Amino acid sequence: MSENRPLLRVVRGTPADDELAALTAVIAAAASAGESRSEPEKRRSRWADRAASLRQPLQPGPGAWRASALPR
Repeated sequence: MSENRPLLRVVRGTPADDELAALTAVIAAAASAGESRSEPEKRRSRWADRAASLRQPLQPGPGAWRASALPR
């Protein structure tokens, strides 16, 4: 049959009701975050990555005009 066991047990101290509620919310959020990560994120190719098309910061100095046209 089913037992009525507490999910949390206070070992030391006397926490207030709001402290226990906050602890329960944090533990529940951590448990649900672990379940939602069952599928790993797919990595984008460099061709589809929009960050690659952004201009890099300019580097002043000799030959900088030539290096500005080179791919990075």
